[in-house]
Amino acid sequence: MTLLKMFGDFQKDTPEERNVRFGVREHGMGAICNGIALHTPGLIPYCATFFVFTDYMRGAMRISALSEAGVIYVMTHDSIGLGEDGPTHQPIEHLVSFRAMPNMLMFRPADGKETAGAYKLAVLNRKRPSILALSRQKLPHLPGTSIEGVAKGGYTISDNSTDNKPDYIIMSTGSEVEIAVKAAEELTKEGKTVRVVSFVCWELFDEQSDEYKESVLPEAVTARISIEAGSTLGWQKYVGSKGKTIGIDKFGASAPAPKIYKEYGITAENVIAAAKSL
Repeated sequence: MTLLKMFGDFQKDTPEERNVRFGVREHGMGAICNGIALHTPGLIPYCATFFVFTDYMRGAMRISALSEAGVIYVMTHDSIGLGEDGPTHQPIEHLVSFRAMPNMLMFRPADGKETAGAYKLAVLNRKRPSILALSRQKLPHLPGTSIEGVAKGGYTISDNSTDNKPDYIIMSTGSEVEIAVKAAEELTKEGKTVRVVSFVCWELFDEQSDEYKESVLPEAVTARISIEAGSTLGWQKYVGSKGKTIGIDKFGASAPAPKIYKEYGITAENVIAAAKSL
């Protein structure tokens, strides 16, 4: 669903048009986008498929990173939330695998504002390819998110604490940020101070100053919880040895998004229980 609707299809007889019909051939799609990025100055290529199908395109995506080709990869259906297609189509290990890839920006925006911010940075980064992992399920626009905040990689979207000393820090990405916010609201009703951090791009957060990182994740606050509908691998560097990670370290299943989220513990109730255990 990423066609440039005001343009037709690029063909031999219509070279002025701008949509390329790649067909179901992910590796070829990524390779062609690399060629456009590296050999056609002025054109910024993007391509799109389900996030899980990056498995077929990973070689081309790695070449994007290695060759400093600023391709924009729009990856939809980014979690078990895609539902009834089942475990073959539900990415589990994919987020962490691309976070491990050098020179790749792995964005997982929480709403429309963060998506706009991620797209802006993807366009500006001409020597670093970007992945935008987007949910299938509808998401609300969240108070506190911003286009500007995405540039920091991770930033506070809600906080009722003072002196940089919240009782809990809940961090999340994408569709689970909404869940983190709901959990924070319940904990706040019980008299706790809670900070919610959207970690839209780990790579950009890691590039920030030590002072900024301390302003978001103060070293003195060890009661930290992460929630993400994917592998928990890697979150430990942010939650620390005393924190809790909520995620999915097994394959998915076939079920509607609300049901499978509940069955797999990707819920506000689970976040609250984890917080109270710290």
